[in-house]
Amino acid sequence: MIKGTPELIAGRREEIINACEQLYQSMSFRDITIKEIGNITSFSRPTIYNYFETKEEIFLALFEREYDRWNADLQLILQNDEPLIRKQVAEKIALSLQNREQLLKLLSMNNYDMEANSREELLTSFKKSYGESMKNVRRILEKFCPEMRADEVNHFIYVFFPFMFGIYPYTSVTDKQREAMKNADVDFTYQSIYDITYSCLTRLLNAE
Repeated sequence: MIKGTPELIAGRREEIINACEQLYQSMSFRDITIKEIGNITSFSRPTIYNYFETKEEIFLALFEREYDRWNADLQLILQNDEPLIRKQVAEKIALSLQNREQLLKLLSMNNYDMEANSREELLTSFKKSYGESMKNVRRILEKFCPEMRADEVNHFIYVFFPFMFGIYPYTSVTDKQREAMKNADVDFTYQSIYDITYSCLTRLLNAE
């Protein structure tokens, strides 16, 4: 059992997650280890195991936090009392994801292994944040597009959320990848997160 005040426990968890986030800016998931994470925390590496048993659990907590941040953005859309036409709904959701590049980067990873190597209680906590995102998008559609049938809303959800897994690889490209595409003679148009998301949303909403 973890000893300490709730504030200390929460603070140390947050520090571990922040350290993982910092490393993830310049290192790959494969190269980041608990040792690397421990090197930039204010406490010893063995202490990390009191909070997270695996590297995957730390990444899952970072993933959960990114969904929570996106949920806050979606809630701001819901608080809008002015009516929105479908193009405006697409625009606002696309803008909310434009600022969530790290969420999209995490989505592009092998989430199966991340979830498989995390304890059930942590996975459940993550799924709540993920599920809340689905509910928030559904609430936005029900509020601003009340004419949409239930099956149309479900279709939107189960097309758009899987689509999100592919946004990052198509919008964040290294020089090496760009050169490889050129050498392979692949005619590819690079788009921003906003552009590719807005294009998908307007099609799903029949708002072109």
